[in-house]
Amino acid sequence: MSKTKQLTILVLLVLLSMTGCNEVKRREIRSTRADSVLFDIGVKMKYERMRAVADSFEMAGDISALNANRWRGVSFYHQGQYRMAEIYYRKALESEIKSSQDQLSYNKCARRLSEILLVKGDYEGALQVAVPAVKQMDETHIGSDIDYAILLNNIGCCQLNLGRDEEAKESFLKARAHYANRWQSDSTGRGFQEAVLGTVYTSQAYIKMRRYQESIYWIDRTEMLLGMYRQRSDARKEYFDEYQGRIEIMRAIALEGLRKSKEAGEAYQRYLETRYSKTAVGRILGNDYLMVAKRYREAADNYRFLDQALGEWGMEPSLDIIQQYMLPKYHANAEAGRRDSAKFVGEYILAVLDTAIIEQKNSAMAELATLYDTQGKEAEIAQKEMKLTQQRLIGTGVALVLSLAFFLIYIFHKRKAAMKLEAAHNRLEEAHAKLKTAYDQLEETTQIKERIQSELRIARDIQMSMVPNVFPDRENIDMYAAMTPAKEVGGDLYGYQLLGDELYFCLGDVSGKGVPASLFMAQANRMFRTLGSEHMKPAAIATRMNNALTENNDQGMFVTMFMGLINLKTGRMDYCNAGHNPPIYGFPPKFMEIESNAPIGLWPGLEFVGETIEDIRGIPLFIYSDGLNEAENKEQVQFGDDRILEILNDQSLDNAKRVVLRLMDEVNKHRNGADPNDDLTMMCLLIK
Repeated sequence: MSKTKQLTILVLLVLLSMTGCNEVKRREIRSTRADSVLFDIGVKMKYERMRAVADSFEMAGDISALNANRWRGVSFYHQGQYRMAEIYYRKALESEIKSSQDQLSYNKCARRLSEILLVKGDYEGALQVAVPAVKQMDETHIGSDIDYAILLNNIGCCQLNLGRDEEAKESFLKARAHYANRWQSDSTGRGFQEAVLGTVYTSQAYIKMRRYQESIYWIDRTEMLLGMYRQRSDARKEYFDEYQGRIEIMRAIALEGLRKSKEAGEAYQRYLETRYSKTAVGRILGNDYLMVAKRYREAADNYRFLDQALGEWGMEPSLDIIQQYMLPKYHANAEAGRRDSAKFVGEYILAVLDTAIIEQKNSAMAELATLYDTQGKEAEIAQKEMKLTQQRLIGTGVALVLSLAFFLIYIFHKRKAAMKLEAAHNRLEEAHAKLKTAYDQLEETTQIKERIQSELRIARDIQMSMVPNVFPDRENIDMYAAMTPAKEVGGDLYGYQLLGDELYFCLGDVSGKGVPASLFMAQANRMFRTLGSEHMKPAAIATRMNNALTENNDQGMFVTMFMGLINLKTGRMDYCNAGHNPPIYGFPPKFMEIESNAPIGLWPGLEFVGETIEDIRGIPLFIYSDGLNEAENKEQVQFGDDRILEILNDQSLDNAKRVVLRLMDEVNKHRNGADPNDDLTMMCLLIK
C-alpha cells in the first residue's frame, strides 16, 4: 500500500473517531438535561405530562428507549397504576444498555419492579428481576449503595417467604452494610431515612413469617437508626413521631407472637403516646396489634376511622380493600359482640362487592386500552427515530465523502477522483437501501412479538389476581396454595372464603390449556364464590354450577373440582368431588376414598352426591391437580403418586406453606429443564 493511501485512511479514521466521540458527548449532555426536566415534572406531580415529554425526548433521540420506559413506569407508579408501571419497567429491563447512564436507569427499574412483585406475593418473579440486577452491578461496577441495599433487601424478603432462611439472613446483612456505606458517605440525612425504611421492611417480613425472635433484632436496629437520625441538625422532625409509632406496633406484634402479652401491651401503650396513633391512618395501623391480641372491642372502635383513612390514602372500595380492611372490620365487630355493627359492615361489603368486581374488570380493560394507545405511540417514535437515523447516516456519509474528495483532489487526478467518488457513492446507496430493508423487517417483527407478549402478560396478571395469595390469619387455620400455569395463562383454579366460622375452599382443573381454559376457569371460580356466599353445601354448589356451565357449552369444556366446607367450631367437613383426583389426608398420608361424580359442565341435569367427615381437626388435607402426579421430565417419566406420598410423609414439613413449596421444588428438580406439560396447582390445609 502506498504512503498516500495510508495517509488518506489514517485521516479518515481520525475524522470518523472525532465525529463519533463528539456525538456520544452531545447525546450524554442531552440525556442529562432531559432527565432533569422529567424529574422536575415529577416533583410537580404532573405524571401524564411526564409521559408525553418522555415520548418527545425519545423521538428526538435525547434519551434512550430504556430511560424513556423508566420514566413511563415512574409516572404510572406514582399514579397508583402498578400493573402499567410493571409493564414499562419490564420493557426498560428488556432494552439494550448502551451507556453508564442506561445502567443506572436499569438499576432503578429493577429496584422498583422487584418491589412491586414482592408486594404482589410473586416472590420467584421478584428474584428473577433483582438477582440478575445485583450480578450486573457487580460485573460493571456501576451502581450506588442504595441500589445494592434496596435490591438485596427485596431479595432477602423473597427468600424468607420462600423458606430459604439462611440465604435471606445473608442478603439482609449485605443490605445492612450497603445502607451503612450510604449514610456514612452522604452529607445529608437521606441515608438514615432510607436505612430506617429498609429495616422496617425487613422487620415486617420476619413478622409476616411469624419469626418473631428474628424480627425483634431488626426492630431494635430500626430504633437505633432512628435515634442516630434524630441527632442530625437537618433531620425532619415530623418523621420521628410516625416511625417511632411504627416501631412500637411492630414490637407489640412480635412480643404478642412470643406470648409476652404484658410486654406487648406496654409497647402498645408507648404507641398510644405518639401523635401518630391519634390519626385515622395511625388507628388502622394500631389494629395490626389489636387483632393479634384479640382486643376486638378496641379494634372495632378504631375501624370507625377506616373511611377517613381510605380517603387520605386516596383509595376507593376494591377487592383488595375489602380483603385487607373490610373483612377484618367485620371480624372485629363480630368478635366484640357488636352484632348490629357487624351486620351493617357485612351488608356494606355485599353492596360494594359487585361494584368492586366491575371496577377491577374496567380497570383491566382501561389498562389494556392504554397499552394499545401506547403501542401506537411507540410505533410513531420508532418511525421518527428511523428518519433521524437516516438523516444522521446521510450526514455522516456526506462528511466522509467530502473529506475523501478533499484529500483525493490534492493527490490524484480530478477525473480519477470523480470516478472513485461516484463508485463509493453507489456502494453507499446500495448498502443504505439494504440496511433500511433489514431494519424495516426487524422493526415490524419486533413490534408484533412485543404486542403479543405484552397482551399475554396482562392476561396472566389478570388471571393470577383472581386467585388469592393471602390466606386466613387465624391461629386454628394453617392454609397455603399455589398455581403455576403451563403456558402464559392456564385453566387451573383454587379459592377460598371465610364466612364467620365456615371455611369454603375448592381446587379445580379445566379441560385444555391457554386462553379458552382461563376464561372457563374464571367463570367457574366466580360461580363458586357466589354460591358459597349463599351458605350452600358443596354438592348443591356443584349441581348449580353444572346446570349453568352446560348451557351453550358448544366447545364441550368441563372442569374437575374438589370443593369443601369446614365448620371451624366442630371440625365437620362436607365435601363433593366432581371427577377430580382424590385428595390425600392423614398421617401417614393416604388417598381418600371418595364418591365418583362426573366433571362439571359435561351433562345437564346431574345431581351431585356429597360426603362428610365428622371431624377433620388435626388431620392434614392435601389437594392437587394432575399437573403434579403427571409432571414429566425430558424422558417423559411422570412424577407419580408414590413420590407424592413419600414427600408428604416427611415429618419436617411442619406447615402448609413448606409442604407446597417443597413439592414445587421437587417437581422442578424432576422436570430437569423440561417444559411443563400441564398446569400445576396445590393446596394444603390443616384445621388445628
